[in-house]
Amino acid sequence: MVASIQTAPKSKLKSSVQRSLRQSLLTTYPLLHRYIDEILPKKGSLEAMKLPDRCTLYVLDGEPLFFQQDTTTLLPHLKLVHRFPAAFPSIRIDRGAIRFVLSGATLMAPGLTSTGGRLPSGILTVRTEDGAGEGLDEEDRWTRELEKGEPVIVRAEGKTEACAVGFLVMGTKDVKDKGKGPVIEDAHYLGDGLWKLATD
Repeated sequence: MVASIQTAPKSKLKSSVQRSLRQSLLTTYPLLHRYIDEILPKKGSLEAMKLPDRCTLYVLDGEPLFFQQDTTTLLPHLKLVHRFPAAFPSIRIDRGAIRFVLSGATLMAPGLTSTGGRLPSGILTVRTEDGAGEGLDEEDRWTRELEKGEPVIVRAEGKTEACAVGFLVMGTKDVKDKGKGPVIEDAHYLGDGLWKLATD
């Protein structure tokens, strides 16, 4: 995402479009099931902002929720991730990788495979209300292995809040096996244009 984005006019979405987006979110992020009525209330008035580079940001009552860019997959805005961190698949980078991620660089495997990094355990021991069996275990690792192309939240060693959102360009099992190469292309990170954009 670029460093600065001009505020764009918002347009209200029809209820049928809102229902479709809601279903898409629940399919992509099964753990949202328990928060969806809080995030997207049935009587809420969801709005869309058209941004540069064929990006659409979805806003509810001035709060940025999700965005789409060149794809049908909705990615959560970091402000939403900070409110509901357990609802999204995550990995953790070590301290050394933080400055690269916050400059929009592609995240490389060593930032995840080092001591401070955390990749999914691959062991579904966590039971959730909806029975998905995924979530964070007691070691703060996401339990399910994540596949190439999946959206993922990037958390950072020593920090409580997520610092980036992006798509995996390599599955987490491959990251463990190979230990090198690009892993995530950042779509949105703390301090970028999407983060600074005025939405109210």
